[in-house]
Amino acid sequence: MAGTRRRPGSNQRPVMFSAIAITLVGLLLVSLRLAPGSPLHPAPTSHQAIASGRSTGTPTDRSSRPQPTPSPSPSLEPLPFTAQNLDSLGLKGWYSWAVLDKRTGKIIGSKNMTETSTTASLIKAWVVADYLRLSAAAGKTPSDAKLAEATKIIRDSDNTLAEQFYNSVGRADSIKRLIKTCGLTDSKVASDGGWSRTNLSPRDTARLGLCIDDGRAAGPKWTNWLLNEMRLVRGDGDFGIRKAFPSAEQKKIAIKNGWIDRQKEQEYHINCLAVGDTWTMGVMVRYPISLGLGYDYGMKNCQKITEALLRPAT
Repeated sequence: MAGTRRRPGSNQRPVMFSAIAITLVGLLLVSLRLAPGSPLHPAPTSHQAIASGRSTGTPTDRSSRPQPTPSPSPSLEPLPFTAQNLDSLGLKGWYSWAVLDKRTGKIIGSKNMTETSTTASLIKAWVVADYLRLSAAAGKTPSDAKLAEATKIIRDSDNTLAEQFYNSVGRADSIKRLIKTCGLTDSKVASDGGWSRTNLSPRDTARLGLCIDDGRAAGPKWTNWLLNEMRLVRGDGDFGIRKAFPSAEQKKIAIKNGWIDRQKEQEYHINCLAVGDTWTMGVMVRYPISLGLGYDYGMKNCQKITEALLRPAT
């Protein structure tokens, strides 16, 4: 019996239709997965959310985040001085004082600390500093003989040598450099151009002390040398500010003082400059010659004023 004849390829059609159907279903599922909002669309991972700028959870309140605690600023040891009224000392004549904190630049002082007086020998510290700085700038090193003369000017307040050094640095031009270099605001060149009559205020005297201490005055090469000479001031010039301190501390304090009887004004002018570890100080006093008190009165008053301003020992 003859069998039923099948058309060629008729047995392959179901297979082909199945393959096409599976492919279409797969494409449908892929399109659903990629479509935004579809239940099959995958949630972004954390790094995807960050990259797309979207948050994966509840927005964070930045103000609620713990803030870093700032490191506390190291507190400075207080200066050994406190500003106060000195009327109770009963000092005769005019007096004024100022203290500069080398660490901060802050200045405290009497209400009249900007008033000026003639410096007398106090200004010699600048004259020597100016000479040393200018020598170094010119590439010259002072001879041993010149340094010995500078020592006499600082330690022993030699007037003759001071005049010679003052001439060598241009006289009044040197004081103009002082005012500019050290940032003085109250002071001025003497009307006669002499070093002794240079006008400084106690505030500017303290600034001069800082200028010497930080190297602007004598320059980096000679600053330590000059400060050491000022610590070795001796004889009649060793009075005033540092005498208010214990003997062990006195050796560490650099000073330069000035004292003179002004015949024109008929006044004693006594001045004190000191450079300590964290401070510089200027004290100036003047009083009538007619009182018959002599130099000693003003010299002791520089010390007396300093003692009154010192903090009580702890």
